[in-house]
Amino acid sequence: MTPLRPLCRLEEIPDGAARGFGPLFAIRRGEAVFVYVNACPHLGVSLDLIPDRFLDHRGTAIVCALHGALFRIEDGFCTQGPCWGDSLEPVSAEIDGAGTVMVPVDAGL
Repeated sequence: MTPLRPLCRLEEIPDGAARGFGPLFAIRRGEAVFVYVNACPHLGVSLDLIPDRFLDHRGTAIVCALHGALFRIEDGFCTQGPCWGDSLEPVSAEIDGAGTVMVPVDAGL
C-alpha cells in the first residue's frame, strides 16, 4: 500500500472549481476530486499563469493558459490544442473519513 499525505480539506476547494497546491492541482465536482500534476504535456509549463485558474470560462474543461489546450476534467485527456491526444499526469486521490483529500507521499515530486 502506498503511503498517503494530506493535500487539503475537501471544503478548501469550492465545488465546481480548481485550486493549485504547488506542483499539483485539484478540481472538485461534488464529492469527487480529480488531482493532476500541474504541467502541460506539450511544453511542461504550469497550466495556470494566474494562480488557481485551471478551468475554461464555462468551468467544463481544464485549460493551459499558455497555448489554450483543453483537457477533460475526469481523465486529463487533451481534446484540443498542440498536445491533442496526450494526457495530463493524474495523481490518485482519496477522501478520508474526516474529509481530507489524500495523495501519495511522492506525488508531484
